[in-house]
Amino acid sequence: MDLFNQQLNRKDMPLTLRMCPENLGEFVGQEHILGKNKLLHRLIEADKIISLILYGPSGCGKSALVNVIAKTTKSSFISLNAVTCGVVDLRKEIKCAEQRRVQNNKKTILLIEEIHHFNKTQQDVLLPNVEKGIITLIGITTHNPYFYLNSALISRSVIFEFKALREKEIETILKNAIIDSNKGFGKYKINMEEKALNHLIETAGGDARKALNALELGVITTSPDEKNMINFTVSVSEESIQKKVLLYDKKENEHYNTISAFIKSMRGSDPDATLYWLAKMIYAGEDPRFIARRIAICASEDVGNADPQAICVAAAALKISEFVGMPEGKIPLSQAAVYVACAPKSNASFLGIEKALKDIEEEAVQKVPLHLKDSHSNKFEQVKKYKCPHKFTGHHVKQEYLPEEKSYYQPTEEGYESGIKKRLINLMGKNENR
Repeated sequence: MDLFNQQLNRKDMPLTLRMCPENLGEFVGQEHILGKNKLLHRLIEADKIISLILYGPSGCGKSALVNVIAKTTKSSFISLNAVTCGVVDLRKEIKCAEQRRVQNNKKTILLIEEIHHFNKTQQDVLLPNVEKGIITLIGITTHNPYFYLNSALISRSVIFEFKALREKEIETILKNAIIDSNKGFGKYKINMEEKALNHLIETAGGDARKALNALELGVITTSPDEKNMINFTVSVSEESIQKKVLLYDKKENEHYNTISAFIKSMRGSDPDATLYWLAKMIYAGEDPRFIARRIAICASEDVGNADPQAICVAAAALKISEFVGMPEGKIPLSQAAVYVACAPKSNASFLGIEKALKDIEEEAVQKVPLHLKDSHSNKFEQVKKYKCPHKFTGHHVKQEYLPEEKSYYQPTEEGYESGIKKRLINLMGKNENR
């Protein structure tokens, strides 16, 4: 269905189209590019649109913003879809735009939906006409334009990145749809359970279209009760958005209980339990960055030097999951979680820093030995006394590093750390109980 087809009766349109904002005041989200004093806001408000490329995930407001532009501009507004139109269609619209410009001195804004589908030839047809100002191009896409559009077209356009909507913004959009008697369901009596609404918000994943479609499906398929009230319950919410509700509130006990079980399963070397609790968090929409941070902490605290590679895998999972996003981000997260769960365990480094911090807090702080001080203070005395380990066999020499000897790091016999323990015994002459 064409977003800008005015032939349709409003009541026959899907809720997502009916609720499209008609001006900037109705638009929700994308404050980073549409705030009151932002460039894009000023361009639309002044009807001075230049060629734009709008990209971002589905349901974040790209088409909605284009609808605002179409409703407010005095220019002719033409819409094409890159999936269905070809060079012939482009040339036809460009010719019409030329005629408008010559005959009526009227500008033409040409919207290309899914512009990433255009091949090089189609993009080349657009290029000179954008450059000459025959058309003002607006391209919208879910793909990064820097990978799909040629550099010449990009250089003649301003790129704006849309981000997934925040939960508060999805909530605002849904509530507007419920109370709006003109475009939404304001004429209906709807009893929306708080948990049902929260489920729609959380499951939508920043996609307003998905949330509105689920709301509409739930409302139109639920029979009113004897008081003509539509009860939008949790079960209706589950069916409408095709995802069951989990007992998992990000701000309450189940959130903390689940992450605790996840960490303890990794610490306990049970990869199956680890994957189960990971799956629960992913399904419930937990922030993948939160999960990745917990894996990294466990890799350091509970695996430590028994397998130093664990923290590298965890760090890579954090970076990659953040880079690729969800749902693909679950793959590096699961790999890292399983690696940490299966790795040999040692918390010797963690216990060591805890003991050292306790001594710093409770005892008199030891002074730095003279020969360890910075060479710019006490320069001559220090040079004489300090022994550089690299000048000795095995790159090691015995000397005082603490005025009062302490023992904090107690390496275990686990994994790589057993080798560390043997080396320290050989170098320092420590006994087996170190």
